[in-house]
Amino acid sequence: MRIIWSFLFLISFAWGCTEFPSEKTIRFGLASAPTNLDPRYATDATSARINRLLYSRLVDFGEDATPIPALAKWEPLTPTQYRFTLIEPRPTFPDGTTLDTDDIKSTYLSVLDPKSSSPHRGLLRNISRIETPTESTIDFFLTHPDPLFPGYVIIGILPANLIATNHSFHDQPVGSGPFLFQQRPDDTRLILKRRKDTQLVEFVRIPDPTVRSLKLLAGEIHLLQNDLPPELVAYLANQPSLSLRQQQGSNFAYLGFNHQDPVVGQGLVRKAIAHAINREQIIQFVLGGRARPAQALFPPSHWVGNPALQAYRYDTSQAKLLLQQAGYDRNRRPTLVYKTSTDPFRLRLATIIQDQLQQVGINVSIHSHDWGTFYGDIKTGRFQMYSLAWVGLKTPDIFRQAFHSQFVPPKGVNRGRYTDPTTDQLILEAESTTDRNQQQRWYRELQARLLDRLPYVPLWYEDHFVLFTNMIEGYALKADGNYDGLANIQWTTAASQLSTQSQLAKHTTP
Repeated sequence: MRIIWSFLFLISFAWGCTEFPSEKTIRFGLASAPTNLDPRYATDATSARINRLLYSRLVDFGEDATPIPALAKWEPLTPTQYRFTLIEPRPTFPDGTTLDTDDIKSTYLSVLDPKSSSPHRGLLRNISRIETPTESTIDFFLTHPDPLFPGYVIIGILPANLIATNHSFHDQPVGSGPFLFQQRPDDTRLILKRRKDTQLVEFVRIPDPTVRSLKLLAGEIHLLQNDLPPELVAYLANQPSLSLRQQQGSNFAYLGFNHQDPVVGQGLVRKAIAHAINREQIIQFVLGGRARPAQALFPPSHWVGNPALQAYRYDTSQAKLLLQQAGYDRNRRPTLVYKTSTDPFRLRLATIIQDQLQQVGINVSIHSHDWGTFYGDIKTGRFQMYSLAWVGLKTPDIFRQAFHSQFVPPKGVNRGRYTDPTTDQLILEAESTTDRNQQQRWYRELQARLLDRLPYVPLWYEDHFVLFTNMIEGYALKADGNYDGLANIQWTTAASQLSTQSQLAKHTTP
């Protein structure tokens, strides 16, 4: 409620200040700026979503996260050779040259170059060589068969001639996507130009959610997506000048554990925690209904999702019984340190989970840190229990990276040091078959195993939402939270008329 009262106090300054579009720019409010506009190095969600607007890619994903053609169609010539054939017409770079297979080859060779230190090199390490037999075909040769390979070649394609000159794509992006880089006036603003009609879109970094909301109400920005507390979303959705759209999302929120810890390393304790958390109540009253309970990394709508899985039910009696079986009682209670960030909403969630765990006999101490410190601790294994979310997961290779016993950091992201021979074997079986249906069955069995063993306690899949002023229309919200809807966003007829009148007024001599 503190957020709402502060917001209501400040909102009086916004009323009467609404700006109508006096020029062409549509402004998009962001909680954080993109960290890298070179797709070979970008890893954060904001960068990935903006780079999709600037660059074309070989492969994209369908609604069920199945790989689909983007720049090219493909076929496996052998288990270790994939041929991609470019689809006509091909997109062009800003200088008018058409994207070709040399650009694709140069982009991927630069990622694979150890000197480049690209964070995506590990995902593509199976590529042994790349050849371009014709100007419209490109062959990727693999060191070993991998039926998931087409889902890995999703990096934005750069022009080969600029790669050769070590052009700084982060500072001056050059791609063949639906938008062109226009300028970056400072580290809080990025302006792109839509190719088809020169519409300008400006991304504005506004870290504080209350300020971001006020600027939306005042018309200083025209839309924002996600990254707002539920109370503010509910308030803004009721304002006559704004509209809200929602979409079920796939971002997977979870509790993670250090499996080498004597307390949470016990499966009985993790299952007690899973039964102690009232997900439905948190989703309804804290998340504003904008989530659904999770059972696995991938939702049932994903092609490897397992619709048969059932989330752990809220059952405090069962939680207490499991703790007794683990050797705990009222005189010997397990004690946990729960790490999270200093974000107020994440702290609020942590406090609620702390209370629910304490009700079944688990003592919980919350340690909050700034994002850099918190995430650094998670990456290096300095935790007992923590909460995070996987964002934008598409391909099931994440199971190997996050749960295989051989992929503890720095080799992978099995940060909890989870080890289970059955899990390792299921991952191997799923990755070894080229039969899509059999692969799906293995992955579904794997997820059932993970739900039983609980390397993570699944919490929920967070919905996506977008709030926008009634001066714009045509923005389609995507299930993975990308910004592709900006390709079709436009001013409403009334807003366009107001903009024209404003421009005429500026050029009229008194």
